[in-house]
Amino acid sequence: MAHRLRPVGPEFTGAAPVRLVFGREVSAAPDRVFRALAEDVTGWTEWFGPVTLSRPLDGGAGREIRLRGGARVRETVLLTRAPEVYAYRVDVTNVPGARALAEEWRLTPAGTGTRVRWTMAADGTAPFRLALAAARPGLGLTFRGAVTSLDRRLAGRLPAGPDAGPQQ
Repeated sequence: MAHRLRPVGPEFTGAAPVRLVFGREVSAAPDRVFRALAEDVTGWTEWFGPVTLSRPLDGGAGREIRLRGGARVRETVLLTRAPEVYAYRVDVTNVPGARALAEEWRLTPAGTGTRVRWTMAADGTAPFRLALAAARPGLGLTFRGAVTSLDRRLAGRLPAGPDAGPQQ
């Protein structure tokens, strides 16, 4: 059963009781990575393995996401500061025990590529917090695989959204 979570702002990603932070460098430039994250919402199913549905809502102010395993979320975009930060919170989910969830993607130049840092911030019941902490290794693998797939996608195998321009 879906339930509404506590609304949080972008500062939650730095202050949540549970914070999982992962980073990786990719060869794509920050502006291309940002466009893939923030503008090509439907494209997430092509590179983020667990995502089975991703669609924009409310003119791009929100998103609906479905994950393998049955998790469903409705999100509100909190921050889009191109090409540096993309953040959103979960407003409604069917994940038991969750009370507040937000994620932030922070992009910084790294040579000719990008350092991608993903923060998942959460609050919930004690069993939920323990399960999330136990899932850290698997989430890290998922993140690394997703960012690697995104980098391949941006390298030219697949277009990165409607305004991506010519492939290089």
